[in-house]
Amino acid sequence: MAAAAINNNNNTPSWKVSGDWFDVCKCNIPCPCTFAQTPTYEDCDGIMAYHINRGSYGETILDGLNVLVIDSFKGNIWAGDGKTKLNVAIFFDEKANEQQREALNLIFSGRAGGFMAEFGKLLGEVHGIEYAPIKFEIADDLSYWSAEIPGKVLAKAEALTGPTTPPGKRVQTINPPGSEVGPGGVATWGRSLADEADALGFKWARKGRSSKHIPFDWSGP
Repeated sequence: MAAAAINNNNNTPSWKVSGDWFDVCKCNIPCPCTFAQTPTYEDCDGIMAYHINRGSYGETILDGLNVLVIDSFKGNIWAGDGKTKLNVAIFFDEKANEQQREALNLIFSGRAGGFMAEFGKLLGEVHGIEYAPIKFEIADDLSYWSAEIPGKVLAKAEALTGPTTPPGKRVQTINPPGSEVGPGGVATWGRSLADEADALGFKWARKGRSSKHIPFDWSGP
């Protein structure tokens, strides 16, 4: 998987994936990147987790599979100046079979088209790709979300709330201009309970910073 390998293959079958995405990151709440602004500290690093609720790539079913990305960058990732690039380490669900692994690689590299073909243009250095056991959990009422690769990555957050938030309601942004999963989303804001990485050249441990959940719905080619 590389930034340069984003051209669609003429043999790409019809595909569709939908599910839950969230991140935890270095920025203060709310993360300015989601508003297409420069990160709180000029640079940012964090963890992005994807869970496919329903998905297919041609005849290959992708339901229930997870992908996790550790990332870092400096500057406004949405500036469009070609200078700010996302350096990443990518983990695909180890329970995926050979056909599913190939499909995930094609979709998340952008080579299968769809939104990730555009997002893939932001990719810089790929530190590595591994297959790992990824645990993903999300509350039905969006009160919390978490993902973990034991010993390597831990991302946990609870929904943001405050003295004027009605009970059971979520703090949300409609149509954020810097949505990491594409246009038309609803971002539900949270506060990280754990943001820890120790893998493929990335290492940090913190909590109490920004997190948000956005559902994704992609198709291609």
